[in-house]
Amino acid sequence: MKVLVTCPPMLGMIDSFRPIFEKYGVEVTAPKVVQTLSVEELKKLVPQHNGWIIGDDPATREVFTAGKAGKLKAAVKWGIGVDNVDFAACKDLGIPITNTPNMFGAEVADIAMGYVIALARETFQIDAGVRQGLWPKPRGISLAGKTVALIGYGDIGKNTAKRLLASDMKVIAYDPVAPDSPEFVAVERAEWPNRVEEADFIVVTCSLTPSSYHMINADVFARAKDGVRIVNVGRGPVIDESALESALKTGKVYSAALDVFEIEPLPMDSNFRTHPRCIFGSHNASNTVDAVTRTSKIAIDKLMEFLGVSC
Repeated sequence: MKVLVTCPPMLGMIDSFRPIFEKYGVEVTAPKVVQTLSVEELKKLVPQHNGWIIGDDPATREVFTAGKAGKLKAAVKWGIGVDNVDFAACKDLGIPITNTPNMFGAEVADIAMGYVIALARETFQIDAGVRQGLWPKPRGISLAGKTVALIGYGDIGKNTAKRLLASDMKVIAYDPVAPDSPEFVAVERAEWPNRVEEADFIVVTCSLTPSSYHMINADVFARAKDGVRIVNVGRGPVIDESALESALKTGKVYSAALDVFEIEPLPMDSNFRTHPRCIFGSHNASNTVDAVTRTSKIAIDKLMEFLGVSC
């Protein structure tokens, strides 16, 4: 029995999980992956394996069809985001598949809050200046009393709201399906993009769906408050990057912290790289030892259950 792992956070700790695979009597393949493998690479690798733990790879019908023609029996999407996985293809092909929901809401929320603080106090500008031998003292803004438009009110969104409220910020949450939380009575709800003009920060924590694709666009920036700050720890395509680039140039958006992008890794010729008030991540908000260990063990157990393998 062979299992392919293509999730970068899990691959970064793969030696910690080899004993678990060995306990199940399973051989694990751990290719070098920066962010994702290509469709062609996957079409060669996946059919050689009985199971697949998927990262953010293009898990398309084409890939699953190739896998089904080979040895593939089951798959698990590591983490919560599933926009890259063709679940309908798996159903049609009879390939059992699931994800690992509610695994790292707190970890991603920590990063989101860190970005909010960094944009408010411009700590990244200070760091860059001190490294160059300067002693900059930019005037930031206080968090207390500021308003956040929080897009996505699932596990990550609620954990982010908890941190924002602790900083005495006002939170307006946008999510068409998530219920209210009794423990967060201070969080207000609205239908997007109503009240976006009130926001000092727009924080994205939602998944990518047809309805969330480019939901932050030129029209939204036009009605937003001048100098709004943007944080995205959800999915890159939720924001129309060309519109964000224009808004940064005009100052409509004062600064942005982006952990995710429409194209990953961020292309070397991206104009964002030249903007002085942008902070960049590497789609890494969930990557802590604790979260990776917790999520990977669950992914392995789910996959072994699908494959009918016991210790």
